[in-house]
Amino acid sequence: MQDGQKRNFDQASRSGFLIALGIVYGDIGTSPLYTMQSLVENQGGIKSVSETFILGAISLIIWTLTLITTIKYVWIALKADNHHEGGIFALYTLVRKMAKWLIIPAMIGGATLLSDGALTPAVTVTTAIEGLKAVPSLSVMYGNQHAVIITTLLVLAVLFGIQRYGTGLVGRIFGPVMVVWFSFLGLSGLLNSLTHLSVFKAINPYYAIQLLMSPENHRGIFILGSIFLATTGAEALYSDLGHVGRGNIYVSWPFVKICIILSYCGQGAWILQHQSKGSQLNPFFASLPSWMAVYAVILATLAAIIASQALISGSFSLVSEAMRLKLFPIFRINYPGKNLGQLYIPVINWMLFATTSAIVLFFQTSERMEAAYGLAITITMLMTTILLTAYLIQVGTKPLVAIIMMAFFAVIEGIFFLASVVKFMHGGYVVVILALAIMFVMSIWSEGNKIVFRYIKSLNINEYRPQIARLRNDNRYEQQQTNLVYLTNRMKGNKIDRSILYSILDRQPKRAQVYWFVNVKVTDEPYTDRYKVDTLGTDFLVCVELYLGFKMPQTVPRYMRTIIREMIVDGRLPKQVQDYGLHPTRDIGNFRYIILDEKVSTLSQMSLFEKFVMQTKAAIKHLTASPIRWFGLQFSETQVETTPLTFTELPDLPIQAMK
Repeated sequence: MQDGQKRNFDQASRSGFLIALGIVYGDIGTSPLYTMQSLVENQGGIKSVSETFILGAISLIIWTLTLITTIKYVWIALKADNHHEGGIFALYTLVRKMAKWLIIPAMIGGATLLSDGALTPAVTVTTAIEGLKAVPSLSVMYGNQHAVIITTLLVLAVLFGIQRYGTGLVGRIFGPVMVVWFSFLGLSGLLNSLTHLSVFKAINPYYAIQLLMSPENHRGIFILGSIFLATTGAEALYSDLGHVGRGNIYVSWPFVKICIILSYCGQGAWILQHQSKGSQLNPFFASLPSWMAVYAVILATLAAIIASQALISGSFSLVSEAMRLKLFPIFRINYPGKNLGQLYIPVINWMLFATTSAIVLFFQTSERMEAAYGLAITITMLMTTILLTAYLIQVGTKPLVAIIMMAFFAVIEGIFFLASVVKFMHGGYVVVILALAIMFVMSIWSEGNKIVFRYIKSLNINEYRPQIARLRNDNRYEQQQTNLVYLTNRMKGNKIDRSILYSILDRQPKRAQVYWFVNVKVTDEPYTDRYKVDTLGTDFLVCVELYLGFKMPQTVPRYMRTIIREMIVDGRLPKQVQDYGLHPTRDIGNFRYIILDEKVSTLSQMSLFEKFVMQTKAAIKHLTASPIRWFGLQFSETQVETTPLTFTELPDLPIQAMK
């Protein structure tokens, strides 16, 4: 990471502040809509609560936001970035050398967070649209649940549709709305709190501990299941680190936290002042003046829709990190923003949209969806805690101190998890099924890569240089093309994959004037355009390493023409004169690009399990980005060639000739 990049990443700005509000805090920022209502309803209604309960509940919320969100995520986790990226996979990248088993919590946490990324937009948008029923002028239209579902699907289509323009644009659109929303939460909460100033005593953690042990708390320790709703967006905050930068989160979080706490205090003050109102009211809306209700519902609707953004953009970051770790198939990534963290993955975006829409159609109402809400994220938090323990030890914290510190968080999150397990039969199974499906893909991909490296063999190309020299001058074989180019991601020095040499020499001898072996490496800088070549002491074998920034087009043919011209001018390659063509001045020969597709042979000596893994991986690869399109080869002469992953020398079988 260069100094300039690090400064930009750690510094805050006005635009960055707005973008952070619009991207990161949607989920956690809408928790005041339902957290206090859940606490009161589980206690038996507004009439059943006392001042001790309200002070204790608010104190639990304040200290949960402080301990989990502020200390664990903002203070500790945000420091664990990997090349500006946050999230559980970025964290695993930093600690994976400490122990091989750490991949297990990383995969579990990543799978559950991605599954939550499909559920959260369904829950929040449906809840928001159903909230329009409270607006008198719209109650007739939205009295029918079918209208709610149709509108929800349309909103989701727009929300996922604008992702392609980047989180910068999304944040600028959503940011001002969230500024108004948090300001509204803080101001309305403060005004209500003035009617019962004793609610501010909840800052004292004594009231939180007292409530956990008090007989007035009907749910005992499992009250934390409702308290957890106040901090569900903390994991997304860490995942979205790369989209907004650490500095902008540091500056914006205090503002967000104060506004949220004031809203909870205001709701608590209103409850203590209006316990005679009944037990079926939502304290958030009931605490507002009647003339403000319509505007509050509309603003809350916008905020709830924006809440989906944190999970969507966080999902892009997670998948990007998983691809770097070879835990996920390779998908095409677009970088519409100005830094590496602002990314967009079209396939993941539309798969999330399809899954989210299916959840809406399956559950129909937000009440049914909410039954599954929170289960997956508690698992992710526990897995993050395990990895953070390893990270703290790695950066120099005494092991005993790190373990005790993280065990404290693990106990709290473990109770959150136990309180959420009861949701499994009420819809939580959907999230579990999604997480298991994602885990299956990651397991296949990870194990498949291990199998490839177990069987793959690299050969020193210098040992085969005499054969290739004879082949290029052997007139018995028709010259394939002037330049024969192999794209490979496994090339180190003079060593290349055996499958490439097999393709040139064994499969069907390929005669060419120059043989190229190209490895494309994407850098963390946006506009890098460098290359390095090694001709191995020849004028017909060239190993090329292309270093391209993440914002640069990976159109290999265009770069290759530039490289060849420069090498011909320098005298490192012979001139490639063309006698015929539409352009008489053409000074470069033609090309053929070879893409090798490694397959498992039916005669392979692999085990049945290894064959299953590799065949499943091959089926999944058909859904991923095509190398032909990825490297801009669609207008070049390209040949996809199937080659065996393993080269098994089988003995001849005896057979008798008929007389």
